[in-house]
Amino acid sequence: MLQNNFSRFRDTNRYVLDNELAEIVNISMALEMPLLLKGEPGTGKTMLAYAIAESLSMSLIVLNVKSSMKLVDALYQYDTLTRLNDSRFGDSNKDVSNIEEYIKMGKIGQAFVADTRTVLLIDEIDKADTDFQDDMLDVLDQMEFDIIEIDKTVSAKHRPVIIITSNAKKDLSDPFLGRCNFHHIAFPDEDTMRRIIDVHFPDLGRETTNACIKTFYALRKMDGIEKKPATREFINWIRALKADPDFKLSLLNRGDIPYLGVLYKKSPDLKMASGAIARHR
Repeated sequence: MLQNNFSRFRDTNRYVLDNELAEIVNISMALEMPLLLKGEPGTGKTMLAYAIAESLSMSLIVLNVKSSMKLVDALYQYDTLTRLNDSRFGDSNKDVSNIEEYIKMGKIGQAFVADTRTVLLIDEIDKADTDFQDDMLDVLDQMEFDIIEIDKTVSAKHRPVIIITSNAKKDLSDPFLGRCNFHHIAFPDEDTMRRIIDVHFPDLGRETTNACIKTFYALRKMDGIEKKPATREFINWIRALKADPDFKLSLLNRGDIPYLGVLYKKSPDLKMASGAIARHR
């Protein structure tokens, strides 16, 4: 059980939350452990961090992981080039003899030095190599890191709420997995999707909502599709329908589906879907 004085994360106006996900978020915050989220792209992993920050009135700091990224880049950067130029040309107000003037915090460093507790989103950790992953969790366990250029240890003022996402493109190490709580965000069923659509389009109307959902799930089930349309594509597709003054619900009811390019992002998928729809008209 969570302590009575612990701030709980709940649904927000823009994020539909199931009970299981709410509990693992709240337990992770109570235990001060990173929460690792997996699931296909577009299922709301990244947006969960935004929703937590909004719900708990915390600042959000986002570290977008790149394949070439080194851990030190996420901690801090030492701007040697600017210091060299300042020492050569002497047109800066900085004290060039003080290296600390040229140290800038990276995203993890920013979360550590923040005056209030933040939400730290580490997005797409599976892009990084194993050493980056494991060394990063060492830092997050200890809540401190060293700036070697000035022989200084930076300790976190407040332990951030840490959300880590993975698209499962690369296996994560066992030590990494062992130091996180884990949740797989499954693709929403039709009832959950209806709640999501109601949040984003409260005035859409039940008949239109049902027709859009029926069409969307039929398109997801189509054989041979490499990248199935996700929730974000579905929302953008409905936006496109609403923006079209000539759209009529009868189009969907007879299988005439516009704006497939909003749903499918790969040429073979779009071609396959267009051909299948044309054959069944």
